Amino acid sequence: MPKTPPKSQLQAVHIAPGITVDDLTKSIAFYEGLGFAVGERWEDGGKLMGVMLHAGNNMYGLSQDDFAKGKDRVKGVGMRTWISTDQDIDEIAARAKAAGVKLDAEPQDYPWGGRGFAVTDPDGFKLTISRESR
Repeated sequence: MPKTPPKSQLQAVHIAPGITVDDLTKSIAFYEGLGFAVGERWEDGGKLMGVMLHAGNNMYGLSQDDFAKGKDRVKGVGMRTWISTDQDIDEIAARAKAAGVKLDAEPQDYPWGGRGFAVTDPDGFKLTISRESR
């Protein structure tokens, strides 16, 4: 039986990470290929500067890098986003590939249970999309 967490422990209802990207248009196309939908859009002087992507009840923010820290700044190092779904992993992977997304790892069964595949976005951020065993 799970323990009740202490009141001092954060009880998040939702987490929506945001990342900075080199080419916002290219990144939007990549994430749409995975099945994300563009929700909110932020513009400055008529130029698109960021979007909030939606996947079910979850969000993932993309913002255009202003390159103030240099155009050669490395992104995505040491980070992987794990995305869990109840959908068919093979179908999601097939749609992603049809949209031009290169898979780092084809759909596979994991030794700990479940099935998933891995991708790397245009800026080096790694994602794993998986489904738990039923």
